[in-house]
Amino acid sequence: MSKYIPTIGIEMHCELKSNSKVFSPSRNSFNELANDNITPLDMAFPGTLPSLNVKPVHDALKMALVLNCKIPKFMYFDRKNYYYPDLPKGYQITQNTEPVGINGYIDIPYQNDTLRVKIHDIHLEEDSASLSHFFDVSLIDYNRAGVPLLELVTEPCFHSADEVLAFLEYIRTIYQYCDISEADLKKGQIRCDVNVSISDNENTLGTKVEVKNINGFANIVDTVNYEIKRQSELKDKGRYDEVEQETRRFDEETGMTYRMRSKVDAIDYKYFVEPNIPKFKITEDLIETIKDEIPMLPKERKELYTTKYNLNEIDANILIKNKDIADYFEETIALGVEPKTACNWIISSIMGYLNKKDISIKEIFVNPKRLKELIELINNGTISSKQAKEIFQKVLEDKKEITEYITKDNAQISDSETLEKLITEIVTNNPDKVEAYKNGRTNLFDFFVGQVMKETKGKANPILTKEILINKLK
Repeated sequence: MSKYIPTIGIEMHCELKSNSKVFSPSRNSFNELANDNITPLDMAFPGTLPSLNVKPVHDALKMALVLNCKIPKFMYFDRKNYYYPDLPKGYQITQNTEPVGINGYIDIPYQNDTLRVKIHDIHLEEDSASLSHFFDVSLIDYNRAGVPLLELVTEPCFHSADEVLAFLEYIRTIYQYCDISEADLKKGQIRCDVNVSISDNENTLGTKVEVKNINGFANIVDTVNYEIKRQSELKDKGRYDEVEQETRRFDEETGMTYRMRSKVDAIDYKYFVEPNIPKFKITEDLIETIKDEIPMLPKERKELYTTKYNLNEIDANILIKNKDIADYFEETIALGVEPKTACNWIISSIMGYLNKKDISIKEIFVNPKRLKELIELINNGTISSKQAKEIFQKVLEDKKEITEYITKDNAQISDSETLEKLITEIVTNNPDKVEAYKNGRTNLFDFFVGQVMKETKGKANPILTKEILINKLK
């Protein structure tokens, strides 16, 4: 553990969901075919002018409200001027004068407690094109140019990589719950800049080092830990001057960061208000409308699951981590399935299958209605739990209805008269074990259960079998 106090701030960039890009009519969708989702505006052809897409503005305001931010009276956009090959216009349309939200906060679950994260601002901007670097050439894909991007900037309020990870995972679920973004890490829809500094005491901040454009939460954790270690080692050796304000990059292969350039300050970007997008008033009616659209968020759902449905915190945390899974759970219990039973099936069998096949719960054949049907067959004694799991796997693989796997031959034996006759015969044929059981060898009860299951090939209703055996062995 470092003897210094680390302080971390996060700039989280998330691509938003919309049919078109934020300032152009091009499709806003993931596309593996390069330079397909583009129009002349995305390429900065002369004579093209931006036209604001309302949905990203709507979603940006929604996120600002979730983060308890102060909302401006007017919506402005600015030009951030700098040259880079992935920026065809030579500037980025963003927000600097009046971000969509400032001075916010959010309380997130952290290690059986709550961590308050302070939000500096959240602002809407356009994404840049994407670059692919090879040995002797770099390629540009303009599909991403102009995609609506929401940048969330925290205050330097984290003190460990674990706190950062908890925040990122929670914010990702909020984007999904509010239907603002898919927040799909595999598609690169979330990228982060990380600012790390270390100091000798908690009252001062050290020199800030920025690490740019990190993909994947695991890489972000590795970046934070590496920078804390790197800066600490330099200070331990008395090389304070080598911890300087700079921009670095993270290399996945080495797990290390490397210097790119000295840190650029805001003044170097020569911000000014974007002249081609008029400011517009953000009315109270619009704010109230958006507030009404905010759904129950993960923290509130967890409280509901642990209080009303009596789930433990571990199970509740698993369910709320993915909105689609939480929705599946709620749809299942709305059909009348007991919450704990639904939770057990979802966490063990369904999520296990999703992980194995690497698919989402929306793609699974066993929907809540089919899951309810399977659970009812167990409850009414038609099939055993073991049989239900076997049928569950067959239904998933074959994509056939559950009823096609229920026959007279494989149905559970729940007829008390049939079972009583069989158990009487087994008890009569094992008088020595009956005597030993009555003399205190209670573990022999399992022997008799096993004999019943052997004779019925596992089809005897286990609950009814035990009830009959208890009476027979008195």
